[in-house]
Amino acid sequence: MDAKLSPGVGILLLLACSTLFASNHVAARIAFDHGASVAAAVALRAAGTALVLFCMLRVQGIPLTLPHGLRGPVLVAGVLVAVQSYCLFSAVALIPAALALLVFQTSVMLYVLICWASGREAPRLSSLAPMALALAGLALVLDVRPAHFAASWAQLGAGVLWAFGGAVSFAFVYYANGYVLKPVDGRLRAFVMTAVTTVLALAGGAATDALALPGDGTGWVGLALVTVFYCVALSLLFVVLPKLPPTSSVALNFEPIALLALAWVFLGQAVTSAQIAGAFVTVGAIAWMGLMKK
Repeated sequence: MDAKLSPGVGILLLLACSTLFASNHVAARIAFDHGASVAAAVALRAAGTALVLFCMLRVQGIPLTLPHGLRGPVLVAGVLVAVQSYCLFSAVALIPAALALLVFQTSVMLYVLICWASGREAPRLSSLAPMALALAGLALVLDVRPAHFAASWAQLGAGVLWAFGGAVSFAFVYYANGYVLKPVDGRLRAFVMTAVTTVLALAGGAATDALALPGDGTGWVGLALVTVFYCVALSLLFVVLPKLPPTSSVALNFEPIALLALAWVFLGQAVTSAQIAGAFVTVGAIAWMGLMKK
């Protein structure tokens, strides 16, 4: 049996994971600003992650064989992850990274709604309060006021739609992982999904001549760090999460807050005090919803 971590150490490690995931988005924006395309970043990150996961599976002696009846669903989930990755990185390329990630966080609420619609869970009135609070926080973040909405949407609309598209796709990934793919080891699931993402990103990028590489050293550093940060965070998550109580995973909601700070320091993406307040409200509401599901 795996040794358990103390709650304090575990929370610190999960906060580190969140910060690394946030750093991956900052690195991606740097790569985009220096000539890299979204397809190239998605392909490189997925390929690097798939390679790390493959090595992990081999070292840990986990079979690479998928159950016959679940091969199709795992591949479909891989397609959804590819869509999510492309959508979220497209959003990060267009709008402040933290705002893109906050919109993407609605995937948790969409997952709950999918569970209700499919009959997997009975609708709970208690879930409506954190959902409403999260939407109120997003309204602050996106400055959804009648007098300012047109200007805000003109500036942020395309990126918001990309981020929301990623949220829809990932909500179905949550559903597949929670109810369809449970018999498949989580590491094997992640490997197949990232491998599928690699193939689709390379094929799609090549077909549309969209595999643009960075034009200078700064862009190459950003592109490399996209993969490094994501791989380290994901590997650390697989090691740490099984050693902690389920409720500890709420600490992963720190990612948008970390991204706010990192984007301000490294990208100069300043946000207003109202947007910062909205970010904390949104993250807190999603954490509340996560605790309710445990």
